Amino acid sequence: MADPWQQCMDYAVTLARKAGEVIREALKEEISIMIKSSPVDLVTVTDQKVEKMIISSIKEKYPSHSFIGEESVAAGEGSILTDNPTWIIDPIDGTTNFVHRFPFVAVSIGFVVNKKIEFGVVYSCVENKMYTGRKGKGAFCNGQKLRVSGQEGLELLVQQL
Repeated sequence: MADPWQQCMDYAVTLARKAGEVIREALKEEISIMIKSSPVDLVTVTDQKVEKMIISSIKEKYPSHSFIGEESVAAGEGSILTDNPTWIIDPIDGTTNFVHRFPFVAVSIGFVVNKKIEFGVVYSCVENKMYTGRKGKGAFCNGQKLRVSGQEGLELLVQQL
């Protein structure tokens, strides 16, 4: 049986890389900052631009899909999760880091069907690290499978404290 969501994941990776280019370029320019709900809840023109680019690209390719975007929701759009294929987007995960030009910012895209996560893509664009994870298929960084340690208990942690 063919994997119905692999094409969507591949597209999410492509869009995350494209968004990363926009973010890296924006880091070279003056950053315009706005406040959302509080002085520590920031949004930039780049956040809005990247989210709009991602959503419009996906709508063109998958017009029947739904969206929940961090900046769209902050601006008052609804965020009801249904059974419909839904893209969940944080265009600049780490906006405060972005504003201060700390190199730890990412584009985060999740994909949910029937209210269950199918995959997630996190592109750390300054580091050029693409993290991907698929339900039942594992997690990867730049194509290399990520593994958890063999540590089963908390003894090592307790020893360190």
